Amino acid sequence: MDHPSLEERLELTQLVIALLDSWGLRDADQIPVLGLPDGTKSRMIRRFRQDTPLPQDRDVMERVDHLVGIADALRTTYPHNPAYGSLWMRRPNSRFDNRPPIIILTQNGLPGLLELRAHLDCSFDWFLDDRSRQAE
Repeated sequence: MDHPSLEERLELTQLVIALLDSWGLRDADQIPVLGLPDGTKSRMIRRFRQDTPLPQDRDVMERVDHLVGIADALRTTYPHNPAYGSLWMRRPNSRFDNRPPIIILTQNGLPGLLELRAHLDCSFDWFLDDRSRQAE
């Protein structure tokens, strides 16, 4: 989808904000996770929930792609209990030094998104591994 309509952009925005809400992220924490500019006010997240699409910024859209990939991987991992994905995001995990994945997401920026997605989605991890081999 090269040029999504305003309606499609708004739908995607509301989906992503609802996802971050379900994981327990406060509005102020959603701003850096989404890669929004420094100084973005928390009230902007409320506008995204209602009637404003996320900016068509490359960094923001890359982060949205990874967030949707993480959500898809959680749905695949826990197909019979969708609420468990949200619980998994908030529970300490030995893979992340007993920190909850949500902390990795909020404190590590884009590298944290990549780390979570690679952990949950083996095909994405293979893709990253293949890319790093090609760069050598």
